[in-house]
Amino acid sequence: MALATDERIESAPRVIDTPIISADSHITEPGWCYVDNIDPAFRDRAPFLTDEAPDGAMFHVPGMSAKIHLGLHSAAGKESNALAMKGVPFSELHRAGWDPAYRVEAQKRDAVDGEILYPSVGMILCNHSDLDLQKAMFDAYNRWISEYCAHDPSRLYGLGQTPLRSVEEGIADLEAMAAAGLRGVMLPLTPGTAAGDNGGPDYDSPEWDPFWRACIGLSLPPSFHILTGKSYRARGPKLNNFLSIIRGNQDLIGTFVFGGVFDRVPDLRIVCVEADAGWMPHYAYRMDHAYTRHRNWMGGGGPELQRKPSEYFADHIGLTFQDDWSAFRMAEAGLIDIKSLMWANDFPHSDSTWPYSQGMLATQTADIAPDDRARVLGGNVIELYNLHDVLPAA
Repeated sequence: MALATDERIESAPRVIDTPIISADSHITEPGWCYVDNIDPAFRDRAPFLTDEAPDGAMFHVPGMSAKIHLGLHSAAGKESNALAMKGVPFSELHRAGWDPAYRVEAQKRDAVDGEILYPSVGMILCNHSDLDLQKAMFDAYNRWISEYCAHDPSRLYGLGQTPLRSVEEGIADLEAMAAAGLRGVMLPLTPGTAAGDNGGPDYDSPEWDPFWRACIGLSLPPSFHILTGKSYRARGPKLNNFLSIIRGNQDLIGTFVFGGVFDRVPDLRIVCVEADAGWMPHYAYRMDHAYTRHRNWMGGGGPELQRKPSEYFADHIGLTFQDDWSAFRMAEAGLIDIKSLMWANDFPHSDSTWPYSQGMLATQTADIAPDDRARVLGGNVIELYNLHDVLPAA
Protein backbone atom coordinates (compact mmCIF):
# COMPACT_ATOMS: atom_id res chain seq x y z
CA MET A 1 0.00 0.00 0.00
CA ALA A 2 1.27 3.48 -0.79
CA LEU A 3 2.37 5.73 2.04
CA ALA A 4 0.10 8.52 3.18
CA THR A 5 0.97 11.60 1.18
CA ASP A 6 2.24 13.51 4.22
CA GLU A 7 4.28 10.70 5.81
CA ARG A 8 7.97 11.47 6.28
CA ILE A 9 10.23 8.62 5.19
CA GLU A 10 13.78 7.44 5.59
CA SER A 11 16.29 6.88 2.79
CA ALA A 12 15.88 3.64 0.86
CA PRO A 13 18.72 1.10 0.86
CA ARG A 14 21.24 2.09 -1.79
CA VAL A 15 22.27 -0.80 -4.04
CA ILE A 16 24.19 1.15 -6.70
CA ASP A 17 27.15 3.28 -5.69
CA THR A 18 27.04 5.93 -8.44
CA PRO A 19 24.89 9.07 -8.81
CA ILE A 20 21.33 8.19 -9.81
CA ILE A 21 19.41 10.99 -11.53
CA SER A 22 15.95 10.41 -12.92
CA ALA A 23 15.89 11.80 -16.47
CA ASP A 24 12.09 12.08 -16.43
CA SER A 25 10.03 12.81 -13.34
CA HIS A 26 6.99 15.04 -12.93
CA ILE A 27 5.31 17.48 -10.67
CA THR A 28 1.54 17.56 -10.11
CA GLU A 29 0.35 21.09 -10.71
CA PRO A 30 -1.74 22.37 -7.77
CA GLY A 31 -4.86 24.42 -8.29
CA TRP A 32 -3.02 27.69 -7.78
CA CYS A 33 -0.24 26.97 -10.28
CA TYR A 34 -1.88 28.76 -13.21
CA VAL A 35 -4.41 31.04 -11.52
CA ASP A 36 -1.82 32.73 -9.31
CA ASN A 37 0.95 33.00 -11.91
CA ILE A 38 -0.74 33.75 -15.22
CA ASP A 39 -0.71 37.13 -16.94
CA PRO A 40 -3.71 39.05 -15.45
CA ALA A 41 -5.10 39.54 -18.95
CA PHE A 42 -5.68 35.75 -19.11
CA ARG A 43 -6.65 35.10 -15.48
CA ASP A 44 -10.33 34.57 -16.25
CA ARG A 45 -9.27 31.80 -18.69
CA ALA A 46 -6.62 30.17 -16.52
CA PRO A 47 -6.87 26.42 -15.83
CA PHE A 48 -8.49 25.87 -12.44
CA LEU A 49 -8.92 22.88 -10.14
CA THR A 50 -12.07 21.41 -8.65
CA ASP A 51 -12.05 18.68 -6.03
CA GLU A 52 -15.49 17.21 -5.55
CA ALA A 53 -17.02 13.74 -5.68
CA PRO A 54 -17.40 11.76 -7.86
CA ASP A 55 -14.67 13.18 -10.13
CA GLY A 56 -12.09 14.00 -7.48
CA ALA A 57 -9.27 16.40 -8.30
CA MET A 58 -9.46 17.61 -11.89
CA PHE A 59 -8.43 20.62 -13.93
CA HIS A 60 -10.79 22.57 -16.15
CA VAL A 61 -9.12 24.31 -19.07
CA PRO A 62 -11.10 26.93 -21.02
CA GLY A 63 -11.03 25.99 -24.69
CA MET A 64 -10.57 22.27 -24.04
CA SER A 65 -13.64 20.06 -23.75
CA ALA A 66 -11.95 17.22 -21.87
CA LYS A 67 -11.29 17.59 -18.15
CA ILE A 68 -7.86 16.64 -16.79
CA HIS A 69 -8.32 14.16 -13.94
CA LEU A 70 -5.27 13.82 -11.72
CA GLY A 71 -5.65 10.28 -10.36
CA LEU A 72 -3.08 8.64 -12.65
CA HIS A 73 -0.82 11.70 -12.53
CA SER A 74 -0.11 10.90 -8.87
CA ALA A 75 -0.43 7.12 -8.51
CA ALA A 76 3.17 6.01 -7.98
CA GLY A 77 3.47 3.16 -5.51
CA LYS A 78 -0.16 2.05 -5.76
CA GLU A 79 -1.10 -1.51 -6.58
CA SER A 80 -2.39 -1.98 -10.14
CA ASN A 81 -5.92 -2.75 -8.97
CA ALA A 82 -6.01 0.59 -7.13
CA LEU A 83 -5.18 2.74 -10.17
CA ALA A 84 -7.92 5.13 -11.22
CA MET A 85 -7.96 8.22 -13.39
CA LYS A 86 -11.11 9.68 -11.82
CA GLY A 87 -12.40 9.89 -8.29
CA VAL A 88 -9.13 10.61 -6.47
CA PRO A 89 -9.33 13.67 -4.18
CA PHE A 90 -6.46 16.14 -4.00
CA SER A 91 -5.75 15.08 -0.41
CA GLU A 92 -4.79 11.59 -1.65
CA LEU A 93 -2.30 12.80 -4.25
CA HIS A 94 1.40 12.66 -3.44
CA ARG A 95 2.17 15.92 -1.71
CA ALA A 96 5.66 15.70 -3.20
CA GLY A 97 4.06 16.54 -6.55
CA TRP A 98 3.54 20.13 -5.47
CA ASP A 99 5.49 20.57 -2.22
CA PRO A 100 9.26 20.60 -2.84
CA ALA A 101 10.17 19.81 0.77
CA TYR A 102 8.23 16.56 0.52
CA ARG A 103 9.75 15.98 -2.90
CA VAL A 104 13.21 15.68 -1.42
CA GLU A 105 11.85 13.11 1.01
CA ALA A 106 10.28 11.16 -1.86
CA GLN A 107 13.63 11.14 -3.66
CA LYS A 108 15.26 9.67 -0.57
CA ARG A 109 12.57 6.99 -0.43
CA ASP A 110 13.61 5.91 -3.94
CA ALA A 111 17.32 6.56 -3.28
CA VAL A 112 17.74 8.90 -6.23
CA ASP A 113 19.98 11.96 -6.08
CA GLY A 114 17.87 14.29 -8.20
CA GLU A 115 15.24 14.51 -10.93
CA ILE A 116 14.69 16.28 -14.23
CA LEU A 117 11.17 17.63 -13.68
CA TYR A 118 8.45 17.76 -16.34
CA PRO A 119 4.87 19.03 -15.98
CA SER A 120 1.79 16.82 -15.85
CA VAL A 121 -1.15 19.04 -16.76
CA GLY A 122 1.26 21.01 -18.93
CA MET A 123 1.76 17.96 -21.16
CA ILE A 124 -1.90 18.04 -22.11
CA LEU A 125 -1.86 21.82 -22.54
CA CYS A 126 0.60 21.26 -25.41
CA ASN A 127 -2.48 20.32 -27.45
CA HIS A 128 -4.44 23.53 -26.76
CA SER A 129 -5.61 25.20 -29.96
CA ASP A 130 -5.47 28.79 -28.64
CA LEU A 131 -1.78 29.63 -28.92
CA ASP A 132 -2.11 32.96 -27.10
CA LEU A 133 -3.66 31.24 -24.10
CA GLN A 134 -1.17 28.40 -24.38
CA LYS A 135 1.70 30.89 -24.23
CA ALA A 136 0.22 32.50 -21.12
CA MET A 137 -0.28 29.11 -19.45
CA PHE A 138 3.28 28.04 -20.20
CA ASP A 139 4.66 31.31 -18.82
CA ALA A 140 2.63 30.78 -15.64
CA TYR A 141 3.96 27.27 -15.27
CA ASN A 142 7.55 28.44 -15.80
CA ARG A 143 7.16 30.92 -12.95
CA TRP A 144 5.73 28.25 -10.65
CA ILE A 145 8.27 25.50 -11.42
CA SER A 146 11.15 27.97 -10.97
CA GLU A 147 9.98 28.68 -7.42
CA TYR A 148 9.46 24.98 -6.76
CA CYS A 149 13.01 24.07 -7.83
CA ALA A 150 14.54 26.99 -5.93
CA HIS A 151 13.80 25.07 -2.73
CA ASP A 152 16.72 22.72 -3.48
CA PRO A 153 18.57 23.36 -6.75
CA SER A 154 20.95 20.51 -5.92
CA ARG A 155 18.13 17.99 -6.40
CA LEU A 156 15.31 19.66 -8.34
CA TYR A 157 16.02 20.38 -12.01
CA GLY A 158 13.07 22.00 -13.75
CA LEU A 159 12.33 22.36 -17.45
CA GLY A 160 10.40 25.25 -18.93
CA GLN A 161 7.75 25.26 -21.66
CA THR A 162 7.26 27.34 -24.78
CA PRO A 163 4.68 26.91 -27.56
CA LEU A 164 7.33 27.87 -30.13
CA ARG A 165 5.16 30.19 -32.19
CA SER A 166 8.16 31.95 -33.69
CA VAL A 167 11.94 31.77 -33.57
CA GLU A 168 12.21 35.17 -31.91
CA GLU A 169 9.65 34.44 -29.21
CA GLY A 170 11.09 30.99 -28.62
CA ILE A 171 14.60 32.37 -28.06
CA ALA A 172 13.21 35.02 -25.70
CA ASP A 173 11.50 32.24 -23.74
CA LEU A 174 14.76 30.30 -23.57
CA GLU A 175 16.56 33.36 -22.21
CA ALA A 176 13.89 33.77 -19.52
CA MET A 177 14.19 30.09 -18.58
CA ALA A 178 17.96 30.34 -18.26
CA ALA A 179 17.64 33.46 -16.10
CA ALA A 180 15.16 31.61 -13.86
CA GLY A 181 17.58 28.72 -13.31
CA LEU A 182 15.71 26.14 -15.38
CA ARG A 183 17.75 23.35 -16.94
CA GLY A 184 16.06 22.64 -20.26
CA VAL A 185 12.96 23.19 -22.37
CA MET A 186 10.05 20.84 -23.06
CA LEU A 187 8.54 21.45 -26.49
CA PRO A 188 5.25 20.21 -27.95
CA LEU A 189 5.70 17.35 -30.43
CA THR A 190 4.48 19.82 -33.05
CA PRO A 191 5.55 23.49 -32.96
CA GLY A 192 2.86 26.10 -32.53
CA THR A 193 3.32 27.34 -36.08
CA ALA A 194 2.52 23.91 -37.50
CA ALA A 195 -0.14 22.80 -34.99
CA GLY A 196 -3.67 22.17 -36.21
CA ASP A 197 -4.35 24.04 -39.43
CA ASN A 198 -1.79 26.78 -38.90
CA GLY A 199 0.35 25.49 -41.76
CA GLY A 200 3.64 26.83 -40.49
CA PRO A 201 7.07 25.18 -40.63
CA ASP A 202 7.66 21.90 -38.82
CA TYR A 203 10.76 21.19 -36.75
CA ASP A 204 12.82 20.04 -39.73
CA SER A 205 12.59 23.46 -41.37
CA PRO A 206 15.84 25.48 -41.50
CA GLU A 207 13.77 28.36 -40.11
CA TRP A 208 14.12 26.82 -36.65
CA ASP A 209 17.90 26.42 -36.80
CA PRO A 210 18.56 29.67 -34.88
CA PHE A 211 16.35 28.36 -32.08
CA TRP A 212 18.29 25.09 -31.86
CA ARG A 213 21.54 27.05 -31.77
CA ALA A 214 20.12 29.15 -28.93
CA CYS A 215 19.28 25.95 -27.02
CA ILE A 216 22.93 24.95 -27.38
CA GLY A 217 24.28 28.38 -26.46
CA LEU A 218 22.11 28.63 -23.34
CA SER A 219 22.69 24.98 -22.33
CA LEU A 220 18.96 24.22 -22.41
CA PRO A 221 18.51 20.82 -24.12
CA PRO A 222 15.16 20.49 -25.95
CA SER A 223 12.95 17.58 -24.86
CA PHE A 224 9.91 15.97 -26.45
CA HIS A 225 7.60 14.02 -24.16
CA ILE A 226 5.01 11.43 -25.15
CA LEU A 227 1.40 12.63 -25.26
CA THR A 228 2.29 16.22 -26.17
CA GLY A 229 1.12 16.02 -29.76
CA LYS A 230 -1.29 14.27 -32.07
CA SER A 231 -2.87 11.16 -30.56
CA TYR A 232 -2.43 7.88 -32.36
CA ARG A 233 -5.63 5.93 -31.72
CA ALA A 234 -5.15 2.19 -31.90
CA ARG A 235 -7.86 -0.29 -32.88
CA GLY A 236 -9.24 -2.86 -30.50
CA PRO A 237 -9.50 -2.59 -26.69
CA LYS A 238 -8.47 0.64 -25.02
CA LEU A 239 -5.39 -1.03 -23.56
CA ASN A 240 -3.98 -1.19 -27.09
CA ASN A 241 -3.75 2.60 -27.08
CA PHE A 242 -1.15 2.37 -24.32
CA LEU A 243 1.18 0.68 -26.81
CA SER A 244 0.72 3.39 -29.43
CA ILE A 245 1.84 6.39 -27.40
CA ILE A 246 5.49 6.10 -28.47
CA ARG A 247 4.54 6.63 -32.11
CA GLY A 248 4.57 10.41 -31.89
CA ASN A 249 8.12 10.38 -30.57
CA GLN A 250 9.29 8.07 -33.32
CA ASP A 251 7.78 10.48 -35.86
CA LEU A 252 9.63 13.31 -34.15
CA ILE A 253 12.97 11.49 -34.39
CA GLY A 254 12.40 10.73 -38.07
CA THR A 255 11.51 14.36 -38.73
CA PHE A 256 14.80 15.58 -37.27
CA VAL A 257 16.97 12.89 -38.87
CA PHE A 258 15.45 12.76 -42.37
CA GLY A 259 15.02 16.54 -42.35
CA GLY A 260 18.78 17.02 -42.01
CA VAL A 261 18.53 19.07 -38.81
CA PHE A 262 21.57 17.40 -37.24
CA ASP A 263 23.68 18.05 -40.34
CA ARG A 264 22.83 21.75 -40.20
CA VAL A 265 23.16 22.01 -36.39
CA PRO A 266 25.79 19.36 -35.58
CA ASP A 267 26.01 20.15 -31.85
CA LEU A 268 22.27 19.72 -31.23
CA ARG A 269 21.13 16.95 -28.91
CA ILE A 270 17.42 16.30 -28.27
CA VAL A 271 15.68 14.07 -25.73
CA CYS A 272 12.89 11.60 -26.55
CA VAL A 273 11.04 11.24 -23.23
CA GLU A 274 9.15 8.29 -21.74
CA ALA A 275 8.83 6.37 -25.00
CA ASP A 276 11.08 3.50 -23.82
CA ALA A 277 14.24 2.59 -25.72
CA GLY A 278 14.43 -1.13 -26.52
CA TRP A 279 12.79 -0.52 -29.91
CA MET A 280 15.59 1.76 -31.10
CA PRO A 281 17.76 -0.81 -32.96
CA HIS A 282 14.93 -1.95 -35.17
CA TYR A 283 13.67 1.58 -35.76
CA ALA A 284 17.19 2.70 -36.69
CA TYR A 285 17.46 -0.22 -39.10
CA ARG A 286 14.15 0.69 -40.74
CA MET A 287 15.33 4.28 -41.12
CA ASP A 288 18.48 3.10 -42.90
CA HIS A 289 16.45 0.79 -45.11
CA ALA A 290 13.94 3.52 -46.01
CA TYR A 291 16.70 5.99 -46.81
CA THR A 292 18.88 3.72 -48.94
CA ARG A 293 16.10 1.84 -50.74
CA HIS A 294 13.16 4.18 -51.08
CA ARG A 295 14.11 7.87 -50.86
CA ASN A 296 14.62 8.35 -54.61
CA TRP A 297 11.27 7.17 -55.90
CA MET A 298 9.40 8.98 -53.08
CA GLY A 299 10.47 12.39 -54.35
CA GLY A 300 9.99 14.16 -51.02
CA GLY A 301 12.53 11.99 -49.28
CA GLY A 302 14.32 14.93 -47.74
CA PRO A 303 17.84 16.28 -48.16
CA GLU A 304 20.93 14.22 -48.85
CA LEU A 305 22.27 13.18 -45.46
CA GLN A 306 25.92 13.19 -44.49
CA ARG A 307 25.59 9.94 -42.54
CA LYS A 308 23.36 6.88 -42.35
CA PRO A 309 20.18 7.70 -40.41
CA SER A 310 21.07 5.21 -37.68
CA GLU A 311 24.37 6.97 -37.04
CA TYR A 312 22.67 10.08 -35.69
CA PHE A 313 21.22 8.37 -32.63
CA ALA A 314 24.24 8.22 -30.33
CA ASP A 315 25.42 11.77 -31.02
CA HIS A 316 22.08 13.54 -31.18
CA ILE A 317 19.22 11.64 -29.50
CA GLY A 318 18.76 10.72 -25.86
CA LEU A 319 16.11 8.17 -24.90
CA THR A 320 14.56 8.06 -21.42
CA PHE A 321 12.91 4.92 -20.08
CA GLN A 322 11.72 3.44 -16.80
CA ASP A 323 11.15 -0.30 -16.58
CA ASP A 324 12.56 -1.40 -19.94
CA TRP A 325 14.83 -4.41 -19.51
CA SER A 326 15.12 -4.72 -23.28
CA ALA A 327 17.01 -1.40 -23.41
CA PHE A 328 19.74 -2.84 -21.19
CA ARG A 329 19.84 -6.06 -23.21
CA MET A 330 20.22 -4.10 -26.45
CA ALA A 331 23.02 -2.06 -24.88
CA GLU A 332 24.81 -5.19 -23.69
CA ALA A 333 24.61 -6.56 -27.24
CA GLY A 334 26.13 -3.36 -28.63
CA LEU A 335 22.94 -2.47 -30.53
CA ILE A 336 22.36 0.78 -28.61
CA ASP A 337 25.17 3.19 -27.83
CA ILE A 338 25.26 3.73 -24.08
CA LYS A 339 25.30 7.52 -24.67
CA SER A 340 21.70 7.32 -25.87
CA LEU A 341 20.19 5.85 -22.68
CA MET A 342 18.93 7.75 -19.63
CA TRP A 343 16.97 5.98 -16.92
CA ALA A 344 14.01 7.65 -15.21
CA ASN A 345 11.58 6.79 -12.41
CA ASP A 346 8.59 8.83 -13.76
CA PHE A 347 7.50 9.77 -10.23
CA PRO A 348 4.68 10.39 -9.33
CA HIS A 349 2.86 9.04 -12.42
CA SER A 350 1.15 5.66 -12.56
CA ASP A 351 3.92 4.18 -14.72
CA SER A 352 6.55 5.06 -12.11
CA THR A 353 9.03 2.60 -10.63
CA TRP A 354 8.95 4.57 -7.34
CA PRO A 355 9.53 3.46 -4.59
CA TYR A 356 10.97 0.19 -5.91
CA SER A 357 13.55 1.56 -8.36
CA GLN A 358 16.58 0.25 -6.49
CA GLY A 359 15.57 -3.41 -6.64
CA MET A 360 14.47 -3.12 -10.26
CA LEU A 361 17.73 -1.47 -11.29
CA ALA A 362 19.84 -3.99 -9.41
CA THR A 363 18.18 -6.77 -11.41
CA GLN A 364 18.11 -5.11 -14.82
CA THR A 365 21.67 -3.76 -14.71
CA ALA A 366 23.29 -6.86 -13.20
CA ASP A 367 25.05 -7.80 -16.44
CA ILE A 368 26.01 -4.38 -17.70
CA ALA A 369 29.52 -2.99 -17.26
CA PRO A 370 29.84 -0.73 -14.16
CA ASP A 371 30.97 2.29 -16.20
CA ASP A 372 28.05 1.84 -18.62
CA ARG A 373 25.61 1.45 -15.74
CA ALA A 374 26.89 4.66 -14.19
CA ARG A 375 26.29 6.53 -17.44
CA VAL A 376 22.73 5.24 -17.92
CA LEU A 377 21.65 5.85 -14.31
CA GLY A 378 23.05 9.33 -13.98
CA GLY A 379 26.20 10.17 -15.90
CA ASN A 380 24.50 10.92 -19.21
CA VAL A 381 21.94 13.19 -17.51
CA ILE A 382 24.62 14.99 -15.52
CA GLU A 383 26.57 15.65 -18.70
CA LEU A 384 23.61 16.68 -20.85
CA TYR A 385 22.13 19.11 -18.31
CA ASN A 386 25.49 20.27 -16.92
CA LEU A 387 24.66 19.27 -13.34
CA HIS A 388 28.21 18.83 -12.05
CA ASP A 389 28.09 22.08 -10.10
CA VAL A 390 24.79 21.44 -8.30
CA LEU A 391 24.83 17.74 -7.37
CA PRO A 392 24.38 17.06 -3.65
CA ALA A 393 27.46 16.06 -1.74
CA ALA A 394 28.04 12.29 -1.50
